Amino acid sequence: MTEKIKVAVAGIGNCASSLIQGVEFYKNIKDGDKLVPGLMHNVLGGYKISDIEFVAAFDVDKRKVGKPLNKAIFEKPNNTIVFQEEIPKWGDVIVQKGPVLDGVADHMIEYPEDVSFRVDETQKPVDVIKVLKESGAEILMNYMPVGSQKATEYYAQAALDTGCAFLNCMPVFIVSEPDWEKKFAEKGIPCAGDDIKAQIGATITHRTLAKLFDDRGVKITGTYQLNVGGNTDFLNMARHGRLKSKRISKTESVQSNLRVPLAADRVHIGPSDYVPWMKDNKVCFCRIEGEKFGGIPTNIELRLSVEDSPNSAGCTIDGIRCLKLALDRGIAGKLESISAYIMKHPPHQYSDPIAREMVEEYIKGAREK
Repeated sequence: MTEKIKVAVAGIGNCASSLIQGVEFYKNIKDGDKLVPGLMHNVLGGYKISDIEFVAAFDVDKRKVGKPLNKAIFEKPNNTIVFQEEIPKWGDVIVQKGPVLDGVADHMIEYPEDVSFRVDETQKPVDVIKVLKESGAEILMNYMPVGSQKATEYYAQAALDTGCAFLNCMPVFIVSEPDWEKKFAEKGIPCAGDDIKAQIGATITHRTLAKLFDDRGVKITGTYQLNVGGNTDFLNMARHGRLKSKRISKTESVQSNLRVPLAADRVHIGPSDYVPWMKDNKVCFCRIEGEKFGGIPTNIELRLSVEDSPNSAGCTIDGIRCLKLALDRGIAGKLESISAYIMKHPPHQYSDPIAREMVEEYIKGAREK
């Protein structure tokens, strides 16, 4: 076991900001301290939160490229809550420009600069593979915007070419896509994904309630989940053409908890609208309708309000540490346990209690992946 976990991040948006703030915020946490909310363990497999070191960063926004990482995470259009203002570490890690590809939606130009991406076309992309090699990165995290198929595949290939483990936090299917996963397995590189779950977010809450209905014998006849928010992610998803994989990811996560999946016309799950003044707050409206004993109708409605980006930071910290264990142990290909527990669209879906047990067994070395 090495002392530090060297991580590169592609996409310095709100989620990256919350993660980096969190690593500094909890840097002094030890095993015997009160459990950090959102983590499985303060120390996982021998690794503390403070063992995570960010060694490289990539983005395309002109306000972040060229800035120190500890400053870039606070640049617009990021608008998540700041809970750790001073971050002395990683001031020497400069955000470098990656390829744009499909990482910026065309409609972003229609919105004011302070809420949308802006790209300086005179800035040339760096050689990402060279930067990863020179930085010594062991794990590459993908935080590309929803709908960035080409950009995500670019970074997945960069991980393959440099031997970096790959943590895919976005709903472009890499780890759950057999051809891509096979490439990682053949190269001897571990990967986890796809599409990070929140600590307590819309998807985990919806699937838990759906399973409760199913476990108690209520026949679900229809359900929806409608989400609104004001961060760049919601603005990016204002064009439904970028939403295909996101809807699949969220829908399958809920459907997988039902013994008999609902017909396609009886389930609707996904982002619904962009409300600028909400910033990084996300509000979920969820409804489940069903029939209980005697064919009597029943329903539940829920309104959930969360600060979106900090909601996933703890899950990614656990994901990073599980990937580091895989590197230490020489494990290749998909990590089924942590993917099932912290991702919406893992290679195989398991109920959350079973997935957690799998992760605990993996940490102890009682299961390979």
